[in-house]
Amino acid sequence: MTGLPGSMMAIAIAAPGGPDVLRPETRPVPRPAPGEVLVRVTAAGVNGPDLMQRRGLYPPPPGASDLPGLEVSGTIAALGDGVTGWAVGDRVTALTNGGYAEFCAVDARHCLQVPTGPSLAEAASLPETMFTVWSNLFVDAQLKAGETLLVHGGAGGIGSTAIQMAKARGVRVVATESPAERCEFCAALGADRVIDFREEDFVPILREAGGANVILDIVGGDNIARNFKAAALDGRIVQIAFAQGSNVQIDLMPVMLKRLSYRGSTLRSRSSDGKARIAADLRREIWPLIEAGRIRPVVNATFPLPDAAEAHRLMESATHLGKIVLLVEN
Repeated sequence: MTGLPGSMMAIAIAAPGGPDVLRPETRPVPRPAPGEVLVRVTAAGVNGPDLMQRRGLYPPPPGASDLPGLEVSGTIAALGDGVTGWAVGDRVTALTNGGYAEFCAVDARHCLQVPTGPSLAEAASLPETMFTVWSNLFVDAQLKAGETLLVHGGAGGIGSTAIQMAKARGVRVVATESPAERCEFCAALGADRVIDFREEDFVPILREAGGANVILDIVGGDNIARNFKAAALDGRIVQIAFAQGSNVQIDLMPVMLKRLSYRGSTLRSRSSDGKARIAADLRREIWPLIEAGRIRPVVNATFPLPDAAEAHRLMESATHLGKIVLLVEN
């Protein structure tokens, strides 16, 4: 790796805990393994799983970097053996592990060219939510044009991506949020109906409309039983987080009577080959929509990489709209 430094600044997790356990430290610059590229990081997205990893609840896969950070953008600094289709200097955004650093080794198949339009900082906000929404809604739940999608937490990173992606593919979207500012944000992204969950009950609203064909839930808790009530016949419910807890007592009769499918998913546990297939789908189906301006990255706030703890505090406050990004001076 001629011309590259031997060390880099990274944000490590000193011990499981609150945001203050995120500490800058010096690490060796990673070497790309066969099939990997080394990315000189310009920006790294902040996501819910990063917070869980910091708390000790979402460990990285065996052999992966222990640093937080699941998505980056930047330029390719070096190629591992056997990599084709990429060159040093290419601008990429990628799904990865260990993105809170000046350099990051990435499976070359999990890289996507930065689409025309977004900046490198905006591009860093795309992979984690795009991979998650595409795989859960359009691959696993088989969401189709003309169906109704219910998105809980529509103003967050996952929700704002799901609203835009579904609308661009001809889906009717209902979102839940609160307060009014966050509801207005969802409407501006294209949601057909936004329900302020502190003012209205989403269950009768959805039932009167015939039910939701697909429900994407990050809330859990009491929402789980209520989702069963709000779903249409043959509805598909996808659980990707449990903001209000995962330990619930529930009547499963609606699952049988409505022929419902209820599944959970995490992106990190998917195989490398599976993630490569998702990247290929996004390149073919979604990247043209971004370049046409029909889907746009929504970055609410940026922080210098050493201020990762402040970025985590903002995310935990649940007051951000869209994504939070760390900027790397490199």
